[in-house]
Amino acid sequence: MPGQVIEADRGPIRRRPDVPRPDGGEGKGDGRGPAKGGGGGGGGVPPKFHKRVGPENYGLALKLGLRAVRRNFIMVMVLTCATNLLILAIPIYLFQISDRVLTSRSVDTLVMLTIVIVGAVILQAVFDAIRRFMLMRTAVEVAARLGAPILSAASAAALHGSGREYQTLGDLQQLRGFIVSGTLLSFLDVPFAPLFILAIFLIHPHLGTIVVSTALALLVITLINQKLTARPFAEANAAQSRANLHLESMARNSQIINALAMIPEAVRIWGRDTATSLTAQVHAQDRNIAASAISRAVRLLTQIAMLGWGAYLAIGGEITGGMVIAASIIAGRALAPIEGAIEGWSAYALSRAAYGRISALLTNSRLQFERLNLPRPEGRLDVERLLYVPGGTKQVVLNGISFSLSPGDTLAIIGNSGAGKTTLGKMLVGSILPTSGNVRLDLMDLRNWDPRQLGENIGYLPQDVQLFPGTIKDNIGRMRDDATDAQIYEAAALADVHEMIANLPQGYETVVAADGAPLSGGQKQRIALARAFFGEPRFVVLDEPNSNLDSAGDKALARAIQHAKKNRITVVVVTQKPSLLTAVDKIMLLGDGTIQMFGERMEVLKKLAGDKVARVPRAGSEGGT
Repeated sequence: MPGQVIEADRGPIRRRPDVPRPDGGEGKGDGRGPAKGGGGGGGGVPPKFHKRVGPENYGLALKLGLRAVRRNFIMVMVLTCATNLLILAIPIYLFQISDRVLTSRSVDTLVMLTIVIVGAVILQAVFDAIRRFMLMRTAVEVAARLGAPILSAASAAALHGSGREYQTLGDLQQLRGFIVSGTLLSFLDVPFAPLFILAIFLIHPHLGTIVVSTALALLVITLINQKLTARPFAEANAAQSRANLHLESMARNSQIINALAMIPEAVRIWGRDTATSLTAQVHAQDRNIAASAISRAVRLLTQIAMLGWGAYLAIGGEITGGMVIAASIIAGRALAPIEGAIEGWSAYALSRAAYGRISALLTNSRLQFERLNLPRPEGRLDVERLLYVPGGTKQVVLNGISFSLSPGDTLAIIGNSGAGKTTLGKMLVGSILPTSGNVRLDLMDLRNWDPRQLGENIGYLPQDVQLFPGTIKDNIGRMRDDATDAQIYEAAALADVHEMIANLPQGYETVVAADGAPLSGGQKQRIALARAFFGEPRFVVLDEPNSNLDSAGDKALARAIQHAKKNRITVVVVTQKPSLLTAVDKIMLLGDGTIQMFGERMEVLKKLAGDKVARVPRAGSEGGT
């Protein structure tokens, strides 16, 4: 509905206690119990499919926002029309005083005329204030309607982009600022300039011709200004975006920058992009200021011409002195919005570019259609002929990867650095889309799962562990308001981190910063491990989960994998350490983006051991057989 604020996230779909789970068990209210009984097959309760609205149609959110803006702008334009008509009250007042009151010397006429004009001026001020109030509320409505869809679309697009998509929220602020600016009011007043010009023509055609000539000159100046400033403003925006991205990177890596004394280099890179942006802005603003100065000079010369030529016409008896003054005031009012539009052209150009980026992000988002709410997955994984070539390159990272895992299987992916292990892990959870091939969870391609439902049923521990500012409880519960204490404890117990958390001064209420402080690297990793196991997911991917762990942490991680096996959770572990290999069922060896070995743990370990023995040269094998 037009009056409803669009929300990007509807929250999880809760199952009623009386509705059987698709896995054949009894409902628990939230549908998060472990999958038992063959996932609804055989003698279990048949799965119930529910059609629900999938991810938000961000293009529709943009259309609804534009519809609300148009509706408000219709009323604003009505008020603008009334305001511009009432502005004529002052020139009419001066004209009547000069040509009638002073000649007739009628005090009654002066009093009545003054009362009417005062009423018109007050009404004009009220109408102007109301339209400004409406524009302010329009700006707020735009921010409320588009803020959540923009952030949601940016989050999805950032997985396959450079991270600049998040800067679209800054574009929304730019657009909101333009709506409440005086520049927009000047643009709204421009269409009423012909009305004032017509009034001047009614006073005398010569004076109207002067104003028309000036308006055409200002229009030419506006077009030239647009051509001269479009490219520099675009270059300035692009450079500023690069500088902002580097600034965000500095904020994330401040400890490394300080430890390695990289501050001068980091500042130099930021300064280079900032200098490029400022230089382009200076060039554009110079041209814009020059155009504004020329337009102001033209307008002032026009008023001089109006007064001078009007005086000449008054001497000839063609018009009166009051008409000259009234025509001069009306001419100033006719040309003022045009001059204001020229001065604010830079703000208009920036806002138009910002709207273009917002529109492109929302309309091009891939999350725009309904998806079926599938039964809770069992954890079967099928990978079919995966090929991945990063955009803009010809390097094949993964080539023809195919394998399958049954529910409850545990797989370790090993291989040298650059073999494609991390890329494969990201692809298994849908963070990266394959160039070709499929990743299927319970026979359904990941791209055809509802993103919210998929996220609730998988767990992921990335190689670069990041926690959110908040408590440990919030981080384990994935920042969800509906996360219960029981679910958080179960996740911590499943990941075998409850004892570690209990030893912290505030336990689960310990507050962590964006960089994870005051936790150590190993503690951060174990908290992220519990987050991966939150909600009893059916499929979990752990990328180098023991890179920061000590021996006690390794043992706890192995126990967590064993807990997952008991709960029939399919687990894929990317690791370089042999200590985890004893906790898995299967091992995959990746090399050059292809599967070199894959099979049961003992079989692969024997083959690896045989290869190592074969590579050791035998004594006396050289020189004298």
